[in-house]
Amino acid sequence: MAKKQLRIGLIGYGFMGRAHSNAYAQVGHFFPSSYDVVLQAVCGRDAAAAQTFADKWGYKSIETDWKKLIARDDIDVIDIATPNNLHGEQAIAAAKAGKAILCEKPLGLNAPDALKMVEAVEKAKVPNMVWYNYRRCPAVTLAKQIIDSGKLGRVFHYRANFLQDWTISPDLPQGGAGLWRLDAKVSGSGVTGDLLAHCIDTAMWLNGGIKDVTAMTETFIKERKHTLTGKTEKVTIDDACSFMCHFDNGSLGLFESTRYARGHKALYTFEINGENMSLKWDLHDLHRLQIFDYADEGTERGWKSVHVSDGDHPYCGNWWVPGLQLGYEHSFVHQVVEFIKGLESGKGARPNFKDGLACDYVVDAVLASGKKKTWEKVPKPKGWK
Repeated sequence: MAKKQLRIGLIGYGFMGRAHSNAYAQVGHFFPSSYDVVLQAVCGRDAAAAQTFADKWGYKSIETDWKKLIARDDIDVIDIATPNNLHGEQAIAAAKAGKAILCEKPLGLNAPDALKMVEAVEKAKVPNMVWYNYRRCPAVTLAKQIIDSGKLGRVFHYRANFLQDWTISPDLPQGGAGLWRLDAKVSGSGVTGDLLAHCIDTAMWLNGGIKDVTAMTETFIKERKHTLTGKTEKVTIDDACSFMCHFDNGSLGLFESTRYARGHKALYTFEINGENMSLKWDLHDLHRLQIFDYADEGTERGWKSVHVSDGDHPYCGNWWVPGLQLGYEHSFVHQVVEFIKGLESGKGARPNFKDGLACDYVVDAVLASGKKKTWEKVPKPKGWK
């Protein structure tokens, strides 16, 4: 029986555009489904660069105007891999055109922006998903399965950090194609929306909603030259952020992120402590889940490292033989797997836009707390669980 085509229209051809394209190219080789993923068109403002990208990844055509891409009747899915300030307008237009939507994180420039996106996809009843890919590392998904089984018992603590060091130099400019993450008008925030958003999404997926937060933020370098204007301008993003929180289940949370941790390129870790078990994970060793089980008896009680690669581990049975680990790129493949499963079941995929809004509510509360030095309550999306 002929498969249904799932024709992708990608907006943006930077780092995330490559990660998404690789996932689309690989998913059908390892995860059979009723869909044939087709790389239909890629959109970018530079026609030559877009064509080079299309030729490399196998897209059939290009566009230089994202509105024209969305209007095409030979595209089923719009994938938004653009800077944060464009997510809202592009997603709302795609929803009105009846397209399924996958959007990079964070969902919106801020929570009000994200709320409009949620309202648009709900009104249009179109499938939607946010690319919070770390959920789909097999070891993280295994942690979710263990937590959902109730084996941890009552949860007391959740802590996470995401550390980088690439913005330490005061000579690094802000803004433009490569450095828009340092421009608050384009990114919305600094490390909170860029890095801690990953930690927040994973935390709420594993441990439930966040009730309130108190935060400390800092901008270490106050002025940088702007790439587009050539002028030295005030830096308004957060270079570092630490916050504490209460989860809805009564546990305590501790989060930290910075781009000023010399020696760290992408250190993302989390740990969750329950009355019976503790789990921890490290992106630098992403195929392993560290487990402490208090039920283990005698002199052999202690932390154990589970190599998540066996056929009965999440996603692993579709890849290689046990013992051969998966990497960062596979998390994006697994996101596409979940999106396709959502289409097949009609139930949709997670994390969806409402999950993205829930994360943006936390980000906004953290930023507000950092400015006001107060505890801030965190709203929840209507009907969100």
